[in-house]
Amino acid sequence: MSAVELLPTLAAERPRRPLPPTTFIVFGATGDLTQRKLLPALYNLACDGALPQRFALVASSRSQLTDEQFRARAAEAIRRHSRRAPDEELLTHLLANARYVAGPCDHDDVYARMVEALGELEPADERPPNRTFFLSTAPELLRPIVEGLGTHGLQRRDGADVRIVIEKPFGTTLAEARALNERVLAVFDEQQVFRIDHYLGKETVQNILALRFANALFEPIWNRTTIAAVQITAAEQIGIGSRAGFYESAGALRDLVQNHLLQLLCMVCMEAPVELSANAIRDEKVKVLKAIKPPGPRATIRARYTRGIVRGERVPGYLDEPAVPSNSRTETYAALRLTVDNWRWTGVPFYLRTGKRLASKKTEIAVTLRPAPALGFRHADVFTGPNQLVLRVQPNEGMSLELAAKAPGAGMRIEPVTLVHDYGSRASRHREAYERLILEAMRGDATLFTRDDEIEAQWRICDPIVHRWAIDDSSLVVYPAGSQGPPQAASLLAAGDAWRPI
Repeated sequence: MSAVELLPTLAAERPRRPLPPTTFIVFGATGDLTQRKLLPALYNLACDGALPQRFALVASSRSQLTDEQFRARAAEAIRRHSRRAPDEELLTHLLANARYVAGPCDHDDVYARMVEALGELEPADERPPNRTFFLSTAPELLRPIVEGLGTHGLQRRDGADVRIVIEKPFGTTLAEARALNERVLAVFDEQQVFRIDHYLGKETVQNILALRFANALFEPIWNRTTIAAVQITAAEQIGIGSRAGFYESAGALRDLVQNHLLQLLCMVCMEAPVELSANAIRDEKVKVLKAIKPPGPRATIRARYTRGIVRGERVPGYLDEPAVPSNSRTETYAALRLTVDNWRWTGVPFYLRTGKRLASKKTEIAVTLRPAPALGFRHADVFTGPNQLVLRVQPNEGMSLELAAKAPGAGMRIEPVTLVHDYGSRASRHREAYERLILEAMRGDATLFTRDDEIEAQWRICDPIVHRWAIDDSSLVVYPAGSQGPPQAASLLAAGDAWRPI
């Protein structure tokens, strides 16, 4: 068996930049992320004609499955989770030669059998395909996988590119992140390493650069003179589900603030890169992170949800969730006030918050402009608040601009109006985050991935908070499930600021 030749009629559905032959190897192949996101993403890329013409899939996990059993499980996952109703002919064709290597990733024989599978899928008389290793595994398995790949020489290939994609979280402290970087870079070169943050694959996040640097309307006002405050929110209605083991070692700060929210902040604050290349963009993001000092105790809030009502149903508190220890001090809500101490942003507060079991599911960036001086509108019937630009990351990606306008009719009555752009209106052109990120990793474009110095700069901000919370039990407050979060979060706000409703 060798790599699949994709069906020519489906592969030619839309123009694309051809990719070289590629073998995609995923560790953690029976896990939730692979089943819900990675396999459907590969299928949808095949539908779009975005996969290379010669494409092979190798999967590995602890579960004892045959090749045929894995193919059946993968096909069912795609049918269940794909954003498209699957075309059975393409689905069968995509998975026809998929290989499965069973066993723990810290066992040497797993890599020996993987070498055998790759040899069967990659004939020696053809151009050697690139290889992309995707680590969809628990964080503690990163080290044994990297070492196993290095021991068996799978980190290099003559005549082809080898890349490794690493899921978050990347460490749980600054020291751990540095140690992991050292271990990974002892086997792979930095240009081979793609540390994934799926928020960077979202259309809205990428459009921040276009909005700022391709529109003369925004860039002249994108500074402390015109912008009063920025709020970045990632709210979830769900609890921790069956992830107590992971969440107890993470908490809200590590789970979302250290990576996703700081990356969104960088996109808002960065200077224009000299070119749209991976390193030029990441250079500018690192500058932003270096301009942020770790916040003090009065600039952070942590909290944990108690029982409450979500979507009309009573839900348990965090301590009542399965497998959560009764003496847990883990936060399910974190809010920070940060400042970016550079010429553009000095004095502008950046409010970051995330939490579980909140009133709604919402991820957004709200940029509030300073209010107009009013003058002639002092005696108008209604005077609205300042203009606000809101970038919606999820669930409905898009943006809105809140303005003030005269209401129809006699007299000068001012009312708010909202200009809205919804990315869902262009659904046929809209790829999901993991589709875009897998494609960019196979291309070798690291723009949407984090570099080693970025990871460490993010941890430099969050590490002091982690250590302070670990020894300060009194800082943990509570909020009822289904609410806006802890009322104590208002203490972070400057005079005149208010949290946007969740």
